[in-house]
Formats: sequence, C-alpha cells, structure tokens
Amino acid sequence: MDVLDEIVRLRALGQKCALATIVEVRGSIPSFQTAKLVVREDGSLAGTIGGGCVEAEVWEAAKEVIQTGKPRKMSFSLGQDAAYDNGLICGGQLDVFVECITPQPSVAIFGGGHISKSLAKVLDLAGFRVTVVDNRETYANSERFPEAADVFAEEYEDVFPKLAVTDSTYLVIVTRGHRDDMRVLRWAVTTRAKYISMIGSKRKTISVIKELEKEGLPREAFERVYAPMGLEIGAISPEEIAISVGAEMIAMRRDPEGRWRSLSKSIFADEHLRTLLK
Repeated sequence: MDVLDEIVRLRALGQKCALATIVEVRGSIPSFQTAKLVVREDGSLAGTIGGGCVEAEVWEAAKEVIQTGKPRKMSFSLGQDAAYDNGLICGGQLDVFVECITPQPSVAIFGGGHISKSLAKVLDLAGFRVTVVDNRETYANSERFPEAADVFAEEYEDVFPKLAVTDSTYLVIVTRGHRDDMRVLRWAVTTRAKYISMIGSKRKTISVIKELEKEGLPREAFERVYAPMGLEIGAISPEEIAISVGAEMIAMRRDPEGRWRSLSKSIFADEHLRTLLK
C-alpha cells in the first residue's frame, strides 16, 4: 500500500493520522532516509520505517501526536542499546519526524438564506469543504451556491444520515425559523462535530435549549454550541456576519487549546446566558 495514497484516502474520510518519516540517517540502518510510516487513529499501520523497537516507539509517539496535534522529532541509535537486538543492530543512527495529518475541515450550513450565501464564499476561501442544506429547492441549488461541494434540497432529517460528521466537521444552523433551527440542533448535539453554531439572540437560544431539555437532552449536550454565533465584532450585514462566523471557526481550527475563547460566545462561556438558563 502506498502511504501517500493512504493519507489521501484517510483525509477524504475525514480521519486524522500520523505520518512518521526518517529525515536523517548516520551510518547503516535497516531502512532508508525518507521511509514513511502511517499510523491511523485506530492504531493500525501502513508502510514501515524498518520495524523492530524503533517502529514500536514511533507508534507510541504517533498516538500522542494524533491526540495533541503537536509534531515530534525522535532520535535513535541502533548499535548501543540492547533493546535493539532483534535484528536492528546495524550501528547507525536515525532521526524520525512524526506529524499529525488532519483532513480538510468540512462545514455543513443548514439554511440557504443571505447569510449562508455569504458564509459559503468566506468558508470556501478559508479552505473549508462546504455543504449547504435547505428544504427549499429555490434556496438550495448549485447556481446559488457555486462554491459548495454538495447541495441538498431535502428535508433536514432526510439529509442527516447522508452527512459524514467527524471531529473535523463544523455545523452552522441558519434556517428560516426557530422550529427548523431546533430540528437541526436536536440532531447536531448528538454528533461528533467539532463546532456547532446557531443564529439568533440570547432569548432565542434560551428558548430553544429549554425546549430541547424538556425532550430529555442533557444540559451538557450544548457545551459545543456557539450561540449567538460569530465573534463579537459589531457585525450587522450578512457579509459581516459571515466574516464573524468564519473568524470564529478559523479560531477553533487553528487554536485547539482554546486561548481565543474569551472572544467567543459558547453557551457555557457566556456568564449572562448561563444565569438565564438556570
């Protein structure tokens, strides 16, 4: 199996992996410089960097790299340590660089109105794979959303099973009304989505969440929901709102440690909203 083809396949599936590459060789080793090993999220392997204890240690490190997203450089000596006595004592040294390969982030925009039209353009430019869903064909079509990879003009519940939602997926809820927003949010909080946002005021947010809690959804299910959506930049027009939402999503993508969240409005980060929800 070609490791580069496997990386392309995993990214298309929305799955992360770690790529380990021998970046420097000194002396004799049982492999070669540029040899590559892919470690999938489930721990399975593709390719090899020579096997033995080196590969076992790299495999352990790769799992951590997938978890944290932080790369590592590892150095090994094959002639000094008895731990490498299983056929790898060649007297050489090698350096291995392990990096996390993440899939292209995808976003599903529910609702095909003016904000969605601007948001699809902004997010496409920012490198997101865009899907648009609306139950009105006049609002969900490729002519209206030429940037979108997929457009669904169907009832929301019919589309949910067709969407591959992973922890690299972002969900944006901007339908034409509270009830449709609630239909989508009810499903969204049960997925693995990295980010969920919903348009509307704090009053609307409270109303929707309390209604869903009556249906049995726990309060903790809404921890990933950002509503009102977008960073607080004073946005008013559809284009400005699209930029504020895109900025929030980029911050989520690029700063996983959450240093930006003081600028954002997740439900549980908003003290006033938390108080109103009690």
